[in-house]
Amino acid sequence: MSEQKDLVAGYVEKILAEAADKKIPADLIGRELINEAVRIYQQQRSIADIAQELTFPADNLDPDTEYTFMRP
Repeated sequence: MSEQKDLVAGYVEKILAEAADKKIPADLIGRELINEAVRIYQQQRSIADIAQELTFPADNLDPDTEYTFMRP
């Protein structure tokens, strides 16, 4: 895992634990994390670039999807 991924994952685990203690659903935390990511992106990136950044993971949510560039 990369250093930045480890850093973020650690904070997310702490946030989710605190949210659980406060009976805040994890999906609401996820929504707020997406909103914060967009806020961070808006500081340096164009709207089109942000949209593209968010579209890629949305288009690739299904881990069982096979892509033509992948070997069987």
